Amino acid sequence: MMSPTKEGGDAAAVVQVPPYWEEAKIELMKRDRIMKKLIPQFGDLHLVGHGDPFTTLARSLVGQQITPKAADAAWHKLLLACPKCTPGQVLKAGAEQLAACGLSKRKTEYMLDLADHFKAKRVHANQWEQMDDEAVIAELVQIRGIGRWTAEMFLIFNLLRPNVLPLDDPGLIQGISVNYFSGEPVSRSDAREVSANWEPWRTVATWYLWRSLDPVPVE
Repeated sequence: MMSPTKEGGDAAAVVQVPPYWEEAKIELMKRDRIMKKLIPQFGDLHLVGHGDPFTTLARSLVGQQITPKAADAAWHKLLLACPKCTPGQVLKAGAEQLAACGLSKRKTEYMLDLADHFKAKRVHANQWEQMDDEAVIAELVQIRGIGRWTAEMFLIFNLLRPNVLPLDDPGLIQGISVNYFSGEPVSRSDAREVSANWEPWRTVATWYLWRSLDPVPVE
């Protein structure tokens, strides 16, 4: 229901608490009466990031527009074909082998384009830590199959950026509707207005709204 690659069952998952998490919780609870009620309900749970940029994006592409179960099945088949899931392995596997993993023709093209961008260094993954959010998004959306929402999920779950507000995420909009508007429909401008109070910790507030709808982080 929520974002496809929430918390990680990946071997590459990073388990430490994001460095800003505790400060953000305290600030949000001081400023926002909904957060004051919501945050304590989830104890020590926190955002868990995914370590490798290429793997994170590849998994996101595999999971687009299919159920988590189907995405897991396709992902495990892909890892049999490309055990290290490197750009080189994906390119070497080629379209036929990727299709045999259960990927559609379009997703196969997306995966090869992603691998090509990384292999040819048309994206600067080693510099993303130093780049601001919009600069990273601008690079990512050049890759086929990656739109703004996928790029924002990457900022949250790979780069652990603290102030991302993914307005295209249905879970965020639903969470604001349920918690702030008694279930009434919410526009993007409503969401922006509510989130102004969360700066500079909009990622953290978003994560707790996801939890309010789906208490167990998705593996």
